[in-house]
Amino acid sequence: MPLNRRHLFGLTAAGAGASAMSSRAMAAQPSSAFGRDATQYGVRPGSPDDQTKILQRAIDEAARAQAPLALPPGVYRVGTLRLQKGSQLVGVRGATRLVFGGGASMLTSEGADSVGLNNLVLDGGSIPLPSRRGLVHCLSGRDIRISDCEIVASGGNAIWLENVAGDISGNIVSKTAATAIVSFDASGLTVMRNTIRDTNDSGIEILRTSIGDDGTLVADNHIEDIKAGPGGSGQYGNAINAFRAGNVIVRGNRIKNCDYSAVRGNSASNIQITGNSVSDVREVALYSEFAFEGAVIANNTVDGAVLGVSVCNFNEGGRLAVVQGNIIRNLLAKRPIGTAPDDDGGIGIYVEADTSVSGNVIENAPSFGIVAGWGKYLRDVAISGNVIRNAFVGIGVSVTPGAGTALVSNNVISEAPRGAVVGLDHARPITPDLATEGAPRFAQVVVGTNAVRKQP
Repeated sequence: MPLNRRHLFGLTAAGAGASAMSSRAMAAQPSSAFGRDATQYGVRPGSPDDQTKILQRAIDEAARAQAPLALPPGVYRVGTLRLQKGSQLVGVRGATRLVFGGGASMLTSEGADSVGLNNLVLDGGSIPLPSRRGLVHCLSGRDIRISDCEIVASGGNAIWLENVAGDISGNIVSKTAATAIVSFDASGLTVMRNTIRDTNDSGIEILRTSIGDDGTLVADNHIEDIKAGPGGSGQYGNAINAFRAGNVIVRGNRIKNCDYSAVRGNSASNIQITGNSVSDVREVALYSEFAFEGAVIANNTVDGAVLGVSVCNFNEGGRLAVVQGNIIRNLLAKRPIGTAPDDDGGIGIYVEADTSVSGNVIENAPSFGIVAGWGKYLRDVAISGNVIRNAFVGIGVSVTPGAGTALVSNNVISEAPRGAVVGLDHARPITPDLATEGAPRFAQVVVGTNAVRKQP
């Protein structure tokens, strides 16, 4: 058929119209490989209106299509959004901001697997949340991933997880009214490379409803400015707290400025606290206490605390530990008023039962470099190969009736005016220096060869 000019223009227009229709169809139904654009559902970044209803529809439809939902830069005002299986929300780092308008939580899921939040700013607006809720609240899910988000001004907890397996990594959490990250009864959780600042309760809590295996990995986080806002005597104000959670690994974290502990393991068996850098904490820096069996506290640095390491509560069944290779210095003589006024401060390392203390360096301890035992609560402790400088007493060992065996040998003790090795009745020195020739001997305390240098 011959082509005239008018016919050619008609074909061109038809082709352009078909192309435009095809483009619109593709925009409305983009490939799941690249996700769905939330604006295609009518979501409007920067709108002053509440976007909860329309954004919920977009979340649901994208999840049914097994596609991520992309949120362009802008502010989205929302209430409570529910995430179903496969929901994945992706924003532009620092530019996609969801602002909370009220409700139990901003983002919540229950029984939903494969949920993902990435590159979002979640602003809680300091609106109070109900007790035991998080701005992000996930219950009973597998492969929950919250990564590279910023969570600011939560009026309760920032992230609350129960019976969750997944990965919480690379997030920035600040100005939290309660705790930054709470996990109950985890079933395979990693908490890594998060930055947590300015919380009113605690930094990270790994908890269980009853004593059992947990196995959460808490690694390489930066945690600072942790307050004990509700008060108490150690329940709050901790950077990392493992409670009843067995086989938790806490490693490589940078922690500073906490009202209570940097790392507190309470009834947490087989806990590993290794390679952490700690400064300016106002109670025990590294704690393993109450009903636990097995703790490794190794290769940490502590600069500024009331007590560097405490492995205690043999009366509650707390036993079996290695305290090795830590540097602990610049300890404070007293705990803050209102914390635990009856407890002593200025101690580098305190242990009670079935524990090896070796290769540590302790400097500037106003009370004791190392203490073994509390009254009769002492059993099978070996203290060897440590260096202690500038402590009132180098090593104190319980010698009260009923106390068990302790070995003190091959340590270097310098500038300990009250004595290098001294017998204790609880916290009170009651013997002369046991490291000197002619000192009294106790059957259960073996004092071997130690290098002692007097104060100049």
